[in-house]
Amino acid sequence: MIGTAAPGGPRRLLRRLRDVMAGRGGAQDKLDRVVRLIAADMVAEVCSCYLMRAGDVLELFATEGLNPGAVHETRLGPGEGLVGRIAARARPLSLADARSHPWFAHRPETGEDVYKSFMGVPLLRDGRVVGVLAVQNRAPRRYGGEELEALQIVGMAVAELAAGGELVAPAEWLAPEGRAGLVEGQPLAGGLAWGRVEVVRARAAPGRLVADDPEAERARLAAAVAALRAGLDRLAARSRGAGPAEPADVLEAFRMFAADSGWLRRIGEAINSGLSAEAAVVRVQEDTRIRMDPAADAYLRERLTDLDELGDRLLGHLAGEHERRAAGGGGGDAVIVARNIGAAQLLEYDRERLRAVVLEEGSPAGHAAIVARALEIPMVGQVRGALGRFSDGEVVVVDGGEGRVTMRPDDVEIAVLDERAAERAKRRAFHLSLRGLPARTLDGVDVRLDVNIGLTTDTDRLEELGAAGVGLCRTEIPFMTAPRFPGVEEQTAIYRRILDAAGGRRVVFRTLDIGGDKRLPYLPAAAEENPAMGWRAIRVGLDRPAVLRRQLRALLRAAAGRTLRVMFPLVATAAEFDRARALLERERGRARTRGDPCADAVVAGSMVEVPSLLWQLPALLARVDFLSLGTNDLLQFLFAADRAAPETARRYGLLSPPALALVRQLADACRAARTPLSVCGESAGRALEAMALVGLGVRELSMPPSRVGSVKTMCRSLDTRPLAALLDSLRDSPADDLRPRLRAFARDRAVAI
Repeated sequence: MIGTAAPGGPRRLLRRLRDVMAGRGGAQDKLDRVVRLIAADMVAEVCSCYLMRAGDVLELFATEGLNPGAVHETRLGPGEGLVGRIAARARPLSLADARSHPWFAHRPETGEDVYKSFMGVPLLRDGRVVGVLAVQNRAPRRYGGEELEALQIVGMAVAELAAGGELVAPAEWLAPEGRAGLVEGQPLAGGLAWGRVEVVRARAAPGRLVADDPEAERARLAAAVAALRAGLDRLAARSRGAGPAEPADVLEAFRMFAADSGWLRRIGEAINSGLSAEAAVVRVQEDTRIRMDPAADAYLRERLTDLDELGDRLLGHLAGEHERRAAGGGGGDAVIVARNIGAAQLLEYDRERLRAVVLEEGSPAGHAAIVARALEIPMVGQVRGALGRFSDGEVVVVDGGEGRVTMRPDDVEIAVLDERAAERAKRRAFHLSLRGLPARTLDGVDVRLDVNIGLTTDTDRLEELGAAGVGLCRTEIPFMTAPRFPGVEEQTAIYRRILDAAGGRRVVFRTLDIGGDKRLPYLPAAAEENPAMGWRAIRVGLDRPAVLRRQLRALLRAAAGRTLRVMFPLVATAAEFDRARALLERERGRARTRGDPCADAVVAGSMVEVPSLLWQLPALLARVDFLSLGTNDLLQFLFAADRAAPETARRYGLLSPPALALVRQLADACRAARTPLSVCGESAGRALEAMALVGLGVRELSMPPSRVGSVKTMCRSLDTRPLAALLDSLRDSPADDLRPRLRAFARDRAVAI
């Protein structure tokens, strides 16, 4: 399982780099010698190392081949030039002719005009880019995969030198961002709590990068993996039957990750290249982060947290730390502050003391957030610079519902927060009391409330929350984490578990939304300027029909005896839907001919994310069984505004006249054609936006599970008739945002938003 391939090429260079870094001299002198070694070993005319400074500025720190006078003088702003793009995207880049590339930024002081071929890799430390290592040659050539792999492995050693604190002070890239009394982030798990901060920092880097005996390292790895699995088994046994079901179910999914043979095989291959077992684990962690981190889908990014935690736990076992210290080494109530946290780690903390969690990263789709909500532990994520803002022992109040952290609160503030906590608990109890009631408006309009999921465990709360079913089931996760395409049987088992867990409720599967910025290592693709609008989703499926057909075959088998509901993402023309549905029907016919298990009935629909479909609505509606509007992509394409860019992400939204006009047009057309329409983007889970959607005629909404209660409460307090009249009167409004008018309507009509 761990592999026994022959030693790889970087081993000799790693040994020489180890000798340099262990020798005499300052950090700058060592870095100068390192780039010379790399250039000589890789037969490169240039090897340069850029390190990150404050403000995401990259500074040339060492070079062999470029003008020495450019060292500490050449700087690149965020995302500037090829090197800046590598750092911004945290992904390697290889070009045969760098000067002709549109990202190339001319720096005359370096003297690099004569060099054509270019290969660069990010220097990663604890998931952060701390620099870029690049090699160049005069002759145009594209570096091969083995050379890129070698540079990435060597980059690990350079990253440790860069992160040592002598070249760039750690305060520059882990700088506190102010000490204001109120810090805001993203709500991950509701509730109010206060306690004393306990900062959890990343595990120390492996002390030994290079190993001379791969067989011994593989034996160490095998023993550590066995200990890892045994520890997870014990934790799962403690969680099962004790308290809510979600923590134990999340651990079951986590244990599946730990059993992934592809993950272990990649670690084994890294050991064979000359790395120690610890360094091999880190290498695979960083490589996985490079592949998955740019994904626009927050849910997929959170699966990376699971893999990070597995690697971290495996490192602990390799170091002989068989049990992680649970929170609670000191007295009093604890508020954990960390870059990120895994579900298993959260479950190991002392529940008698753990009061809240504050993270630099994290998202509502994360397993840790699911566990925190189940155990009613307030959690706030996306707090920039959290590790630098907070100090061990200081008192903070965490408002998980609002995403706020109050530092050093006084008695008055604590009293106010206690009052708000009581109000929130009352509101939550009210939401739960509605779970058996329909989302029916005051004027008798029934609204179907579904949830968006990505794992079997996400279906566990359907009954508790009163959700009707699953309006969007993402299917990318097994493909993103595997070293190869999952086979039909593997996929069938996953989809069947989801259908079984749904207990007969409707489940709509979205076919693969891969490609673009969700790259798979085993699916070659060219670099793209605009990956969100590039080769992804149904475009990949239609260009690689074998991939889509295998997935459709697995879905049909999993739904045997049931109705299969499937929708295709990023459809831009009616013809694309025809081609996708033809593949579905071909697989259905194949199953019948062969006598294979197959769904009793098939319902096929399209996501509406590309505005071009609006000009083909009659043709599309004649073909589909349903439509699902994905507001996340649709809004960024409608307004030509990257939703991942902070400057534009909040500039345009659903509650603007153009966006509402689009929804109205689509809802009217679907109603006339008697074609069901749902909305499954983030907007469907926000009460104010959901109110507007219902007012425009949308009768099916799909959202994160945590939003069902608030949206149902809104629906049951809404009269759609005056809302429809208001929206009709605002058709020609020149305002950028109709949010104030809609908030005023809700306030005046006592609509719960």
